[in-house]
Amino acid sequence: MKRVQLAAVEAGSVHNNLVLLADKDHLDALGALLAAGEWAFLRQSALQDVSSFSFPRAEGLVFVRILKPEKDPFIALEDARLAGNELLSELRRYKIETVGIQNLCAENRALAFAEGLALGSYQFLKYFTKPAEKTLQEIRLGPESANPMDIAEANALLEAVFLTRDMVNEPHSHFNSVQLGDAVELAAKTFGFEADILGKEKIEALKMGGLLAVNRASQVPPRFCVLEWKPTDAKNAKPVVLIGKGVVYDTGGLSLKPSEAMDYMKCDMAGAATVVGALAVAARTKLPIHIIGLIPVTDNKIGENALSPGDVITMGSGKTVEVVNTDAEGRIILADALHYAKKYEPSLVLDLATLTGSAVRALGTQAICYMGTAPKVIKNTLEESGFATYERLVELPLWKEFGDELKSNIADFKNLGSSNAGMITAGKFLENFIDYPWLHLDIAGPAYLRVANGYRTKEGTGVGVRLLYNFLKKQYS
Repeated sequence: MKRVQLAAVEAGSVHNNLVLLADKDHLDALGALLAAGEWAFLRQSALQDVSSFSFPRAEGLVFVRILKPEKDPFIALEDARLAGNELLSELRRYKIETVGIQNLCAENRALAFAEGLALGSYQFLKYFTKPAEKTLQEIRLGPESANPMDIAEANALLEAVFLTRDMVNEPHSHFNSVQLGDAVELAAKTFGFEADILGKEKIEALKMGGLLAVNRASQVPPRFCVLEWKPTDAKNAKPVVLIGKGVVYDTGGLSLKPSEAMDYMKCDMAGAATVVGALAVAARTKLPIHIIGLIPVTDNKIGENALSPGDVITMGSGKTVEVVNTDAEGRIILADALHYAKKYEPSLVLDLATLTGSAVRALGTQAICYMGTAPKVIKNTLEESGFATYERLVELPLWKEFGDELKSNIADFKNLGSSNAGMITAGKFLENFIDYPWLHLDIAGPAYLRVANGYRTKEGTGVGVRLLYNFLKKQYS
């Protein structure tokens, strides 16, 4: 299905369907673009704090959106995105496929408005038997609204977010470990980065005991995906490594989940999908940063060979882990990837995972909880990118005392702490496998939604792609 694209058009281009963006302090600019009756009605209604107008004309419709003033630039951009998403229902009602946006605001928020409109237009219709109704296909912006380079960058981001959402939304019946590996290869060819998909024999040769243990009950072999974007003009001497949890379906293993917690577990590879999306947009925009992506891929099933509570496994690092709960499998496969990352002597490693329910209970779906050993200046940049993209983060502590909960009587450590602060003890577990600057992002809350939240569509949201791109640009600019 063709997805919406932003298009740069010349100044003064005529659009049959037009969105005029204005702010309350600069309404007069609308007077020259509206008919006398439309202008009089708008002025009177704006005094009553009405901010949305639709004026039908013979050649099309004119939509006027009056954006509220906002001192915080990050909130101002998010308000514009949400306003763009809210327009979508009207465009669908009138079956409008192409719309132009013209900025009349003192602070130009047209590109953010278009971004929210485009992101909200996403639909996953692959498995419907009847063709979908026509939806929005193109958003046109003139030079007063956005320059062509920014529009091209926005299109690359949209394409990467849609790719990530598609991967998360694929049902497990059509997206097992091997198929995810195939999808990574296809994305690499499509967007222009490198991908090496390691099979089970290679994983065994690397002695990735965590990934192999979680995969034991499965009839589908695991994969370990190594992605790379290495431009000739890379600004970083040592690569940034992105690691994504790739559990294509999680039953909880023998520590079986209840059915109501299992029906959406196809989303447990959202971290992996985010890493693919991040590499895709980096390659598409020719981002001058050397990036490695690592994705351990398996399902977590039950069967006669299943990993059992009480088992001890030897990880790729050589360290031993007592498995007290097989539903804490994500950290086990991430640990092997974190150890593998040492070979690159990375400048920074970020892992992304739908790792813990405790992260959701702590922050809901509105924020990503994160923690790690990277310097404060890097954390500050990441948080600023979180506000800029409105994929916000809250840092949690990695105090020594949380690690004490992972002490084992028969192995180096356990894979689970107490029922309290589980997202932090998960981070402490991962910390045992690093020797480089590192940040862990638990995206369990915002990665998959049961109900749409503005332009963050129901089910896979693609969270993390825009955040990582913005962060990498800021950090290495």
